[in-house]
Amino acid sequence: MFDEKSYELEIGGKKVKISSGKIARQAGGSVIVECGKTMLLATATRSKSVREGTDFFPLTVDYLEKFYASGKFPGGFIKRESKPSTDEVLIARLIDRPIRPLFPDGFYYGVHVVITVLSYDDVHLPEDLATLGVSMALSISDIPFAGPVAGVTVGYINGEYILNPNPEQLEKSDIHLTVAGTKDAITMVEAGANQVPEPEMLGAIMFGHDRIREICEEQEKFLAQFTVEKMEFEKAKVNEEVKTFIDEKGTDKLTTAIESIGKHERENAIDDLEEKLLEEFSERYEGNIIPGDIEKEFKNYYHDLMKDLVRNAILYKKHRPDGRATAEIRDIDVEVDLLPIPHGSALFTRGETQALVTVTLGSKENEQIVDGIEEESRKKFYLHYNFPPYSVGEAGFMRAPGRRELGHGNLAERALKYVLPIQDDFPYTIRVVSEITESNGSSSQASICGGSLALMAAGVPTKGSVAGIAMGLIKENDDYVVLTDIQGLEDHLGDMDFKVAGTKKGITALQMDIKITGITKEIMDIALKQALEARIHILAKMDAVIPVPREDVSENAPKIHFMRIDPSKIAALIGPGGKTIKSVIEQTGATIDIDDDGSVAIFVKEKASLDRTIELVKSYTQSVELNAIYTGKVIKLAKFGAFVEVLPGKEGLLHISEISKERVNKVEDVLKEGQIVKVKVITLEDENKFNLSIKALENDIVGGNDESTK
Repeated sequence: MFDEKSYELEIGGKKVKISSGKIARQAGGSVIVECGKTMLLATATRSKSVREGTDFFPLTVDYLEKFYASGKFPGGFIKRESKPSTDEVLIARLIDRPIRPLFPDGFYYGVHVVITVLSYDDVHLPEDLATLGVSMALSISDIPFAGPVAGVTVGYINGEYILNPNPEQLEKSDIHLTVAGTKDAITMVEAGANQVPEPEMLGAIMFGHDRIREICEEQEKFLAQFTVEKMEFEKAKVNEEVKTFIDEKGTDKLTTAIESIGKHERENAIDDLEEKLLEEFSERYEGNIIPGDIEKEFKNYYHDLMKDLVRNAILYKKHRPDGRATAEIRDIDVEVDLLPIPHGSALFTRGETQALVTVTLGSKENEQIVDGIEEESRKKFYLHYNFPPYSVGEAGFMRAPGRRELGHGNLAERALKYVLPIQDDFPYTIRVVSEITESNGSSSQASICGGSLALMAAGVPTKGSVAGIAMGLIKENDDYVVLTDIQGLEDHLGDMDFKVAGTKKGITALQMDIKITGITKEIMDIALKQALEARIHILAKMDAVIPVPREDVSENAPKIHFMRIDPSKIAALIGPGGKTIKSVIEQTGATIDIDDDGSVAIFVKEKASLDRTIELVKSYTQSVELNAIYTGKVIKLAKFGAFVEVLPGKEGLLHISEISKERVNKVEDVLKEGQIVKVKVITLEDENKFNLSIKALENDIVGGNDESTK
């Protein structure tokens, strides 16, 4: 029934099986990838025709983690998978970015790539297999695609690079690098790193690409089993009348418009010229009305010419649109403490890009819960990135964060997390929010710079300042130039967007996207060196405003005290049904986080409440000690004595014979309920069974043995 074809290869010492022909046979191309007990399905399908009016490549990549893959139920009320999680969106981006440049220019058929995780064994990460599966699904379909392509994860432990490390190894790794490419070149890089120097990071990238080359060669062996006919495709030719008119009438004027200084001035000059040229061109038609298809061709070619002029000016004249040198950084302004209430705030401006960044400090209850096919986890640090339409001078709708916002926020979060203090030293939950108030390129890097400043202003003891810079590339055949601090137009018309963030010691985050089929080691080395020079320059500007984190957290931040108790006392502190801990919270207004190892973090707004909370926690977690003296409260009277509470929930027996050296006929003659008395522990079987004495205490005092009172 099935014409199944399969192939086995080895990646990082692990066997990987690729198969096709059994599942999802109606998709354009479908592949099952298996490693250990992890399995995923990758499919690639194209539309039957180009949607009318489409002048771009509509590629959609969906990465779906099904809860059943790990034997889990979805959380929430509905009990089914809903919209993709942040992690699923980010992994989809990691697949989209390396394959997008490998489709032919002018190919406008819709392509839908779907990766479904069917089984996950907690060891072999499905994202390490996804790009391989997508490459094969596209390659056996009729969709034109310049593959194969592969992606790998690289770790770095004790000076050794590790291919596709497992989750446990990633926890110990100084580098978490995802790199993708073809046999000949690198097409995508994404990394977080623990202040790793540039040479080690470049070594990790090239180590990954060496393995990618081997995987691509193995893919070709699998593809040899198939006879694939790719669809015939030819890029539409430019209307000659339109081309001649714009070339003759617009080239010189467009060159002048492009050289306008300032984003809005340049955009207005380019738009005004386009409008004038269209008006003049329309005189060729009856009623000055240009047919819709011709007008569209006109605008497309005008844009293409603008792109060529900008690129040629940069590449051959070393002239950037705003007049800067190729390695020159835009003007920078740094300010902290703009906002009076947030726990930390900073305004970072670079040219026409600006980020207003805030820091909020909270308790354990503010942690972000992450639930997916892996074990539920909690994040104590997270960064949210917002990109409102007004930041680029547009009117639009304010919607939920899209893939772009999630991707930029994740990059900034990764860049900053490696310099944060360990939990024991700073047990706050930290939320950073970046509001992009202006944008002309590199807003994610402005978020990193502003985030670092805001953290230091909030009193978070970071390991150092972090700055980010975006590098660009213009390449024609063997000629190329690497650009420092690219603006929006250079990003839009260039061949590379290479973001590098880090401290003075080394890199903390990388992200590279390209629009050509790949870049070489030489180009990447130049980009990293220029980025380092830029980073040092930016860090000097930041350090001039706030060189080190403030010694104390903001006065608006909750006060925190960290202490440890005997884990066996946790139950006593919580009490039956949470009664005890609720009582403490009601009395003090504190937030109390208790971990299983006995770590207790107390959060309150005022110091007096903090002191009272500490006192109460200590009282509920103290142990009754033999021969110790306590000030206790008489809880209950009996014929044979009284019960005295010496610690919260700890009551001992004060026998009638131990009340006084003198004979006591009736307990009530000497004691009453609620009375405060000083007692000594004279016998102790366990914490819930012990005997007390006032008589022994009197003897101790007389004898000069005055023990300390609890």
